[in-house]
Amino acid sequence: MNPDSKPLILIIDDDSEIRYSLERVLSSQPYRILTASSGEEGVVTAEKEHPHVIFLDNRMTGMSGLETLQHLRSASPNSMTILMTAFGTTQTAIEAMKFGAFDYIIKPFDIKRVLGLTAKAVQAHQDLSAAQQTQYQPILNSEDYKEGIVGSSEPMQQVLKVIGQVAASDVTVMVTGESGTGKELVARCIYQHSHRASRPFMAVNCAAIPDNLIESELFGHEKGSFTGATQQRMGKFELCDGGTLFLDEIGDMALPTQTKILRALQEGEIQRVGGNEIIKVNVRLIAATNKNLEKLVEEKEFREDLYYRLNVMRIRMPSLKERPDDVPALVDFMLQRLAKARKTRVRRVSTEALDRLCRYPWPGNVRELENVIQRSAVVAQSDTILTKDLPQEVLTNTSPVAPPAEEAAPVASAAEVPATEGVVGDGGAVVKSAAGESSLSSVYDRLYELLRREHDEGLLQIIEKEITLRVLKETGGNQVKTSQLLGITRATLRKRIDHLQAED
Repeated sequence: MNPDSKPLILIIDDDSEIRYSLERVLSSQPYRILTASSGEEGVVTAEKEHPHVIFLDNRMTGMSGLETLQHLRSASPNSMTILMTAFGTTQTAIEAMKFGAFDYIIKPFDIKRVLGLTAKAVQAHQDLSAAQQTQYQPILNSEDYKEGIVGSSEPMQQVLKVIGQVAASDVTVMVTGESGTGKELVARCIYQHSHRASRPFMAVNCAAIPDNLIESELFGHEKGSFTGATQQRMGKFELCDGGTLFLDEIGDMALPTQTKILRALQEGEIQRVGGNEIIKVNVRLIAATNKNLEKLVEEKEFREDLYYRLNVMRIRMPSLKERPDDVPALVDFMLQRLAKARKTRVRRVSTEALDRLCRYPWPGNVRELENVIQRSAVVAQSDTILTKDLPQEVLTNTSPVAPPAEEAAPVASAAEVPATEGVVGDGGAVVKSAAGESSLSSVYDRLYELLRREHDEGLLQIIEKEITLRVLKETGGNQVKTSQLLGITRATLRKRIDHLQAED
């Protein structure tokens, strides 16, 4: 391996023993090491050398660690800074992350923790650099954003076809699907492509309004009709005359209200609560539910006649788990929307992070994905969401993958790492013994030694190629089973196969 291609680590600490101990530990791995004895010297070095990872002491004479960290953000913005402190206070944690630290560790250090965290930081730097070298190109065109429905998978194409079929007519539509799949987006899309698009669209969540108020909300009320009715009020049916009314979670509606909804649909007329006047209305109704209405009808909890009146046309929104190929486009859409609203500077997601998102089952569907993207954009330290920025539930509940960087990182054995238990830093030993490594870690060490003996570079590519070929052979070339076993998407697998064929 070319020495200049090794990851560069900068240690900034005014304690020479700490610098010496960390340098010896990190030198056991294929890293280049630089040191600085002050924050001022460290900033100058970082601006000149642009290290992959910076270990920065929090308490130093002269410029403090947090002050240095702020200068490092502009001197070497892609460097991953790990703050070192002997006092893991709440303020330290908050301030470190606020000013853009990759992570922080508490003295005395554990060798495995130091090496694992360094490997993660190096990987994050490489991911960020790779992402920044790629010119950002939105997946979607501006016109794709108008509808708000994103996805080109087969399940979504079927949804869009039915929307096109029903939009021009006035038939009632029932939209079903799990919570968070985007049922209201379907209703709005139908409305926008209908001849009623110039008239009002209103949405009512039937589950969010108490039973004693839902009738007033939908049909209005007369002054004095009940306690608190101090004036006449028009309901959604009147306000939406000529337009489209979307009733979400209609399966939660009480039976008496269902009766009045049926009359409004059949006769096109309503009465306000406490009133006698018959009011004619012309409203197209779109309903949605995540419940099994057929079962509710059998249990006499939903009117059968209303069910058939609503279920003239039915659109089922697929869960996000059923259309994983749409995740990249959805992520792109959400990031562009956040950027347009100037809520974040994040504009892209790294390949590895996107792969993790594609392999997560998304029990909360698109709504959960949006939540994850917003959270990840908040904690991202650059314009790119990296794997480290994803919530823990996404990282731990994806399809099987190789161990995370901190676990899979080559860990120096006791023979490789100089004994440093006698070196004392802030409040105790700087590092602890590396004894007690698992047998799996030993396998990794042996594999690494064998590969390094025969190859100078491309170690990950070699392992990836051999494992992919072996799994393809085991599954008889079944790409679905192969992608599941490897823990990657089918699109990623196809790219690997194309690459392998090109090599042949």
